[in-house]
Amino acid sequence: MEQSVMHKIRNIGIVAHIDAGKTTTSERILFFTGLIHKTGEVHDGQAVMDFMKQEQERGITISSAAITTSWKGHQINLIDTPGHIDFTVEVERSLRVLDGIAMVFCAVGGVEPQSETVWHQADRYKVPRIAFVNKMDRQGADLFQTVHMMNEMLGANAVAFQLPIGSEENFAGVVDLATMQAVTYEGMEAKTGPVPAELLETARRLRAEMLERLADFDLELMDKFLNEKEVGIEDIKRATRHAVLTLGLTPVFCGSSFKNKGVRLLLDAVVDYLPSPIDRGLIVGHDLGDADKAVSRHPSAKEPFAALAFKIINDPYVGQQTFIRVYSGELPSGSYVLNPVKDKRERVGRILRIHADSREEIDAVRAGDIAALIGTKYTTTGDTLCAEKEPLLLEAIHCPETVVDLKVEPPSARERDKLSAALHKLSLEDPSFRVHFDDETEETVISGMGELHLEIIVDRLRTEHKVEVKVGQPAVAFREAITQQAESNYKFKKQTGGKGQFAHIEMRIEPNPGQGLEFLNLIKGGSIPKEFIPAIEKGFRASMEKGAYAGFPMVDIKFVLIDGGFHAVDSSEQAFKTCAQLAIKEAVKKAAPHVLEPIMKIEVNTPDEYMGEIIGDINRRRGRIDSMRRYRKGSQKLNGSIPLMEMFGYASVLRTVSSGRASHSIEFLHYAPLPKGIEEKLLADLREKKAAKK
Repeated sequence: MEQSVMHKIRNIGIVAHIDAGKTTTSERILFFTGLIHKTGEVHDGQAVMDFMKQEQERGITISSAAITTSWKGHQINLIDTPGHIDFTVEVERSLRVLDGIAMVFCAVGGVEPQSETVWHQADRYKVPRIAFVNKMDRQGADLFQTVHMMNEMLGANAVAFQLPIGSEENFAGVVDLATMQAVTYEGMEAKTGPVPAELLETARRLRAEMLERLADFDLELMDKFLNEKEVGIEDIKRATRHAVLTLGLTPVFCGSSFKNKGVRLLLDAVVDYLPSPIDRGLIVGHDLGDADKAVSRHPSAKEPFAALAFKIINDPYVGQQTFIRVYSGELPSGSYVLNPVKDKRERVGRILRIHADSREEIDAVRAGDIAALIGTKYTTTGDTLCAEKEPLLLEAIHCPETVVDLKVEPPSARERDKLSAALHKLSLEDPSFRVHFDDETEETVISGMGELHLEIIVDRLRTEHKVEVKVGQPAVAFREAITQQAESNYKFKKQTGGKGQFAHIEMRIEPNPGQGLEFLNLIKGGSIPKEFIPAIEKGFRASMEKGAYAGFPMVDIKFVLIDGGFHAVDSSEQAFKTCAQLAIKEAVKKAAPHVLEPIMKIEVNTPDEYMGEIIGDINRRRGRIDSMRRYRKGSQKLNGSIPLMEMFGYASVLRTVSSGRASHSIEFLHYAPLPKGIEEKLLADLREKKAAKK
């Protein structure tokens, strides 16, 4: 019984480039599955899934909304994700918990920059996918060009499962190549009939191509196809399902979500071809005591409970909602679970099933399902929740580096606590958003994935949290690192009143490229008592956060504690923490430090005639173009890299240069050393600002 229920669950995401029509497609899915009775539109701010005020105003999806609906006896947990690169972590954490995705492409734009990013994210998590080519009613729409681009640019092994009837404004429906039936639309009505005579030959050819590709995945179908026997719909479904689940093939469907065409056939494909939790199989985590020891859980309610928290929303009515994907076991409301990441026991007060902005209370959540918990206090995005007696740790969610900083301050000192509480809530919801308070300048600095990301955060502070903030100019989030190893033998002595402070540390720092911050304790024999070692590590990490060279966070440094000494009366945790910070400051000066800047991957789509001017402008901005390829007739796709500090205001320059016909997208690539001349100017500016404040 349990297996048959789980076989009928689909945890799917609607994923795509910005403006490909993901939210409109999701709205139509909710409408046709009977969850809503009126279709909302993104452009008039009425979409059910875009229920945040900022989403309605801007017509873009910012936070992924998890919605439960049903189709032909199957439960569909649908997650609508954003397409804008600034919200890429939303896509990342959704992919981590989904079983399958419906990838939406625009029939005019084809494979666009963010489509590639999302596709590769889905590859990382090995998520099976089907494709839906939307906007078939638009001028310039071309299903087969999009399929070609998917194969060329994504290596998708994409196969058209439908043939459009009519094109552009005359797009009337599709020929289903599996059933060889024509499905045409009049308003909300779908009519099934024979294939139009003028399309019969093309449909037969495309069906033969489809069967030839499917034959690689199913011996029975291959035998029928090679011996020219009739291949039935069940043969096609079985072979396609196997091909999709093994990531061997991407079936492509088409339609126009806005005009209600093709969405019901897409829903059929979701049920027929995308995996259930059982198809995705067991989940592997780590033993708490031994990180190298694997622990697995099967998708069954009889196994110990294991789930991953993939999203936090602070709801004004019910408080914090923690969205979880349950991999095994069962969780009744009112029970206790362990959060092994925070080493805390959590009580689950209530369990909710979410329908965008409405909610339904349920008694329990079981393996394979997605739901929201009310009552958790310590859990944040990426944390594991598990049975207290059978703990395990699931792989956390990958979170990219922040690249843009923004100074924010409250209008008055009285509002400071209110601002601090609001920023804390927002950072819990969004792991790609960071908050840092600078003690020296008494400034609050927020960091994010791009200008739009921080603009939305500021907007939410004002509207949701009612904190009116003063905002500085967006600035590049620099980092600093060292280029050689250096040692420090530091004694910290201080006499304050009766009690003194004493700590002695012998240490070295080394470059640790690509490995982040590392703390290594080599002390043997107790020259520094064990209880003071964590204080030294705290001092190291605090120094790295502040930066010991130019005041930017430090990255990729290994701290090696070699030796030291203590005083039976005057030594304390605070003394060793301070000593570590002063020792690091001394060592960094000798370790040839330098400033790093974020380098972005840039992609520009441009008509041929503007190419020379655009490449010249990118070169002037210290960027470089690494590759060019034909995007479509008369247009090129340029790929390269460029420092983020050269990109502020680029969109309006590109618009002017190309008369509004070129478009671009950027995403974080890596950090690289700042050229010497620019670094010197930056340091001089920082010194000037410090002097002015004094």
